[in-house]
Amino acid sequence: MRPLPEQTIMVTGATDGLGRHLAGELVRAGVTVLAHGRDRARLDRLCEDLAAEPGRVETLLADLADLHQVDRLADEVLKRFDRLDVLLNNAGVGFGEPGSVRELSADGVELRFAVNYLAGYHLTRRLLPLLEASAPARVVNVASAGQAPIDFDDPMIDHGYAGVLAYRRSKLAQVMFTFDLAEELRAARVTVNALHPATFMDTSMVRLSGREPVSTLEEGAAATYRLVTAPDLDEVTGRYFDRTREARADGQAYDRDARARLRELTGEILGRVLPASA
Repeated sequence: MRPLPEQTIMVTGATDGLGRHLAGELVRAGVTVLAHGRDRARLDRLCEDLAAEPGRVETLLADLADLHQVDRLADEVLKRFDRLDVLLNNAGVGFGEPGSVRELSADGVELRFAVNYLAGYHLTRRLLPLLEASAPARVVNVASAGQAPIDFDDPMIDHGYAGVLAYRRSKLAQVMFTFDLAEELRAARVTVNALHPATFMDTSMVRLSGREPVSTLEEGAAATYRLVTAPDLDEVTGRYFDRTREARADGQAYDRDARARLRELTGEILGRVLPASA
């Protein structure tokens, strides 16, 4: 792994599960971690727990289910910090409890699509100038091996809703965005990759779904930490990894027409919710 001190790494969803574990590992390595969460008390506890470590924690409060708060989050990062070496889009919503009903975000968007994909898309787009100014830099998207093709005739799953399906479509959307952005930034020295960190890690998200953990947090954290820090990945971009191995995503991720339709859908939603971003 490359020496990490002096780097600034933003971790969304840093107060629980994989994000919290990674924030701790990075601060112990001497990094300045921009720790995002939606609960002030949890962010304060994270700071207290890591206060004695060699790195530094800077906290950022926002609910990613509200695109206006995502916008304010980006504004805050751009105002407070003059560099960003890595953006780790980790925050997400899982399957939900068995039999859970369809939920909408504050903006009227299907919740899992909104948090798992749309928030990370918009945040990344807003922070690109800072990432490019800090290059070489990285964007790492925590996706999943659980992926399902998007039905563009019913992208918000108004019919036949299931939490598992919504989650899997949102994670595929994340991978599709990864591939698009990697192509766009190929000359900018900003790499963009996605990974499935581990299967059913021992997290509150997995336990809420009623599933038994299969993997440890440490396994998922090791795979993600590698994408964030490994020098042999300095020029690797536009890839999807299953843990530490490059893998093939769902076939729709390689369909340029489908990716174009996703971009169009994304632009429509952002244009409706945040007209100035369109």
